[in-house]
Amino acid sequence: MNYKETLFFVAKCLTITLEEKNRIEIEKLLKNTEIDWDSVVKVSTQHYVFPALYCNLKRANLLQYLPEELVDYMIHITDLNRERNKQIIEQAKEINTLLLANNITPIFLKGTGNLLEGLYCDIAERMVGDIDFIVSKKDYIRTIKVIKDNGYVKVNKEHYQFPNSKHYHRLVIENKIAAIEIHKELLIKKYADEFNYDLIKDNLLKTNNVTVLDYNYQISLSIIAKQINDDGIYFKDIALRNAYDVFLLSKKTVAKDAFKNFNLLRNPLNSFLASTYIIFNNVSSLEYYNSVETEKYLHTFNKNLSNIIKTKGNHKKIDNYLFIKKRLSIILKSFTNKAFRKWIFNRIRDKNWQKEKLKQLKLIKSKPNS
Repeated sequence: MNYKETLFFVAKCLTITLEEKNRIEIEKLLKNTEIDWDSVVKVSTQHYVFPALYCNLKRANLLQYLPEELVDYMIHITDLNRERNKQIIEQAKEINTLLLANNITPIFLKGTGNLLEGLYCDIAERMVGDIDFIVSKKDYIRTIKVIKDNGYVKVNKEHYQFPNSKHYHRLVIENKIAAIEIHKELLIKKYADEFNYDLIKDNLLKTNNVTVLDYNYQISLSIIAKQINDDGIYFKDIALRNAYDVFLLSKKTVAKDAFKNFNLLRNPLNSFLASTYIIFNNVSSLEYYNSVETEKYLHTFNKNLSNIIKTKGNHKKIDNYLFIKKRLSIILKSFTNKAFRKWIFNRIRDKNWQKEKLKQLKLIKSKPNS
């Protein structure tokens, strides 16, 4: 199995609990085809959907076709993730109780929000990093103070922060598993006028006194996290973890209508939805709006999957281009914006940053891991 075949196989497996057509096709493949399980493990792990893959195969009663050793490994990893997510849910609920007691309503985002609302059949399916939530701008500074007063400290000890950052420094507390990110914005400045707190605050869901986005905005944010925040619109690739969230949410609302009122965001989001439609084998709930821009996107998307070696090279070029573009933008802004000048000055004086750059330039050696 090449990369594209493996990716499509894993993606299709993620739908078999809810899509009977795909379940039949996957069972047929498992019975009659030699599956490269090493590739399946590699791709599903890279895309952070390994536990979700196991959970879907288990619910569809297809584990009998997998190597016993692999099933044991899948159970082990999924159990570890389930335990981690239990702790994340508990931690998020504690934060929610704390902030509500201070008349602040946090809106939980992305993976943590999905866990709290009960999006998944099994909480072990979703691999979650940080606990993200957004508060109103008027409550932003007070939220940081309340959280810090209750024992949370910055992961990085730097005293400065990038201007126009969407969220505060990552914060952690002893004996809790996840870092938290307190957001004042959902998107970079270019798109912030289209998708922000003022837009979402009147369309929320409440579950057991916990607040999350409504389904349409959850779909939008799931795609935005990849397409905008992680520059997916430039790379024209897929992130199965985000795509799986969109697939599950598409069963609760009309996916393609979730962002029909956007302007700048409409095409990037619709293009990602189109790629999920293809990758999940033309699932009807993932139907998208046809457009010239989307067809061009899909053409490049399919071409990228067909030649993964060339695509990796192109991605490196895009990475370099975006790095230079962003750095030049910061420098140009510093000529007219005091906050950016101050950030550059603090960055240059940062001893840890200096050491990191010297390591990257190979002017000093990195210490070997113990």
